[in-house]
Amino acid sequence: MARDLSLSGVERFFEDDEIIVSKTDLKGRMTYVNDVFLKLADYTEKECLGEPHAKIRNPEMPRCIFGLLWETIQDGREIFAYVVNRSANGDHYWVLAHVTPSKDSNGNIIGYHSNRRVPNRQILDSTIIPLYRQLLAEEQKHANAKDGMAASMAMITGLLQEKGMAYDEFIAGLI
Repeated sequence: MARDLSLSGVERFFEDDEIIVSKTDLKGRMTYVNDVFLKLADYTEKECLGEPHAKIRNPEMPRCIFGLLWETIQDGREIFAYVVNRSANGDHYWVLAHVTPSKDSNGNIIGYHSNRRVPNRQILDSTIIPLYRQLLAEEQKHANAKDGMAASMAMITGLLQEKGMAYDEFIAGLI
């Protein structure tokens, strides 16, 4: 049965002192989720563990941002990114995610760890939401997802080149 990706248009919020935590294996399957994650995502632990983290992917989130995220963490580096997630019932919630590779005692990447905090609403409204709408519109102009993602990746890369900075520098400048 296909997962319902409809959106309710209702935004969920969490407290400034709450932190959403999840861990995944190398393939992005959830190995740990905390209670704040479960509350916002509206899933049980049993419904999450072993499932792809993309289970909470909001269809309004540009795929190129996830492309940048995966490229960065698979290279062994940490990343900060603004992300809009989808709850089980179609509600959405914004986070400022800090994703890091988890390593074994030999320095090999064995999974990923993410802490998410309440994002700055002014930054969301003035910069992130308009940017993500442009990136998503570019993705949707194309007949297939691969071409759309390539086009939006070129768009974000061009923006960063214009600013003379890498993605992490761009996000750090906003925080």
